[in-house]
Formats: sequence, C-alpha cells, structure tokens
Amino acid sequence: MTTLDKPAPAATTPTPAGGRDRPLRRDLGVANVFSHGFLLIWGLLTVLPLLWMFLSSFKTNGEILADPWGLPGALHWDNWARAWTGAHIGRYFLNSLVVVAGSVSLTMLMGATAAYVFARYEFRGRQFVYYLFVGGLMFPVFLALVPLFFVVRNAGLFGTWIGLILVYAAYSLPFTVFFLTAFFRTLPTSVAEAAMVDGCGHFRLFFRVMLPMARPGLISVAIFNFLSHWNQFLLPQVLMQGDESKWVLAQGLFALSVSQGYAGDYARLFAGLSIAVLPVLAVYVGFQRQVQTGLTAGQLK
Repeated sequence: MTTLDKPAPAATTPTPAGGRDRPLRRDLGVANVFSHGFLLIWGLLTVLPLLWMFLSSFKTNGEILADPWGLPGALHWDNWARAWTGAHIGRYFLNSLVVVAGSVSLTMLMGATAAYVFARYEFRGRQFVYYLFVGGLMFPVFLALVPLFFVVRNAGLFGTWIGLILVYAAYSLPFTVFFLTAFFRTLPTSVAEAAMVDGCGHFRLFFRVMLPMARPGLISVAIFNFLSHWNQFLLPQVLMQGDESKWVLAQGLFALSVSQGYAGDYARLFAGLSIAVLPVLAVYVGFQRQVQTGLTAGQLK
C-alpha cells in the first residue's frame, strides 16, 4: 500500500508586526497635521487682532498713525482713564452688567424650569409645546424688530432696562430650553424617585436635588447666554433710544467709534474696546473647563 505525499505548503514571507496599520497611521498623521495647522491659523487670526487692539490702547495717537504695528513706547494708562470717564464707558459698563445679570438670571430660571418639565413629566401636548420653544431658534431677530418695537412701546417699557431684560430673556429661551432639556434627560431617575419616596415635593425636588445635579449644563448655557447678551447690539440700539444715561456698552462703543473717528482720538477708542472685551475674556478663561464638562456630560453618562 502506497501513500500519496502531501504537497509542501508554499513558502510565505512573514509580514512585519503592524504592517497593515501603517497606511492607516500615515493617513491619520496627515489628517492631524492639517487639523492642527488649521487650528493654529484660526488661533492666530483670533489672537493677533485682540493683541493689536490691547497694544494700541496704550499708545498715543501719533504712535498709532506713525507705526500702527509697533510696540508702544510707554504704557499710557491715561487712555483707559479718558475712555472710562470722558467717554462714559464706565457708566455704560455698569449698565450692561445690570442688564446682563438680570436677563441671564431670568433666562436660566425660566429655561431650567421649562426644560425640567419637558424632560421629566408626561402630559398632553408636551411635544407640541416643546417644539414651539425650539422653533424660536429658526427666526432671526431681524424679522421681529418692527413688531417688537411697537409691543415694547405699547407696554410702556420702551427705553427701560426692564424691557431690554425681558426681550433678552425671550430670545434666549429657545436655546436654553433645547440645551437643558437634553441635559436633564441624561440625569439618573433613581435619585429623583428616592427623593420622592422620602417625601420630597416637586418644587423641592427641582431646586434641592435636580438643579445641583445639572450644574455643569447650567453653567455652560449661562456662559453662552452671557456672551450673547453682552455682545448684543441690535436690540438695545432699537429699544433703548433716547436717554444716554441708560445706554449699554454696545451703544456707548458705537457712539465712541463715531465721535472719535472724526476727532482722531484712536487711543481712547482702542481703550474703550479693550474694556468691553475684558469681561468676555475673563469669563472664557475662568469657566472654559466648566463649558467643556457641560457640553460632554450628556454624552459620557
């Protein structure tokens, strides 16, 4: 009896470890280079104008005209003093703080309450009312300027901080409700159920249990609202006409840019702009970690 010899297996060349991953890693490396390069260019386009504005606020008018890109010969703090007092930037700054503090507080209280109800309670018409809130995101402020002007004037709130605060809050509610509704849905229901079993009422449950748990999301949306209200120009320009003592910072800077443009006092103009930018930079630098935590908390749960 004879046995057939099995054919010898063909010789194969061993593949180095990780050889198949090299093209993928190379593609990822190229993508990282382009993404980091784009972010670097974007960062320079953002930082360099701000740096030039701050440096120009310490120059004299002659230095700005003679060498606009050079460093100041000395730090002229009197430019900031003249902008704060002479151009009334200090008064407009305080007015903006009052308006923004009131509007952000009202927006967060109403928005958090509505978002919690939409996220946690079932009732007839819930989705319809929710989409009415969210639908406000689709309408730009330009479409409602004329009717809004007459509504505020007929209500006796034209040229008042109360009217401006209510309008700011109304235009911030759609985004606030949309953001916080999604955030409240990510919170565990077991904590709320345990609190209800222990005799906690609905209002106490919301203010004592759910709001502290939603702190990252509340901080994030409050910062977004603060930046939006602080930089708002069109609404106060339409609704705060007349008494200059009640103007907010955006109106004061616009008036300063017009007057100092003709007068040639560019140093005071740059100083006023720097004063207006400082609170925004302070809020971003101080709360950037909270913003990142709030934006990613719903995805990590």
